[in-house]
Amino acid sequence: MHDIEPFFRWRHLYQAEQDKRSPFYRKVYDEFGFTNAIYNYYIHPQWDNFGSSTLYLKILYTDYELGCTIIELIGEWNDTLHDDIMYLKRNIAEYMQDHGIFKFMLICDNVLNFHSGDNLYLDEWSQEVREEGGWICCINLLDHVFADFEDAYLQRYLFFADEINEIEWRQMKPDQLITFIDSFINHSQKSLEF
Repeated sequence: MHDIEPFFRWRHLYQAEQDKRSPFYRKVYDEFGFTNAIYNYYIHPQWDNFGSSTLYLKILYTDYELGCTIIELIGEWNDTLHDDIMYLKRNIAEYMQDHGIFKFMLICDNVLNFHSGDNLYLDEWSQEVREEGGWICCINLLDHVFADFEDAYLQRYLFFADEINEIEWRQMKPDQLITFIDSFINHSQKSLEF
């Protein structure tokens, strides 16, 4: 696990630690000290702790004009034992919403497990972003995590779909990815209205 780094090819475009509106502004990273762990496995020091003991993140890109952020996740999303969604909403999403972000793309390639819990925070977050014309989207969920999301009826709060679940997002520029996902979600929502 310690070899898995957050995606770094967009760092010339955006770095959360240099963004005055980021929850990680002025954070200094130690490239050699491994302090964060998921259970007994240390993770790369570039991942950011947001309060969860099993799930970490990296804000890869934020566009304030488009009101969108792209966040990569790693670990176990455990709402049963740790209420990870509460930490994600309270410590990251609300902070970013205060700065005009209402479109949240969660990249889940490295979310290894999901355990459902109370959806109160997810429901609240979803309603807040929808009131502002936004969304919460998960892409590249592992098959068993995708199935667990469906079993927990998370499609009521999060947007995830087979058509975008294996998108080659690393081959795209962040603005292209945002435009593609935003267009896909808007088209899908219009289709549901009929």
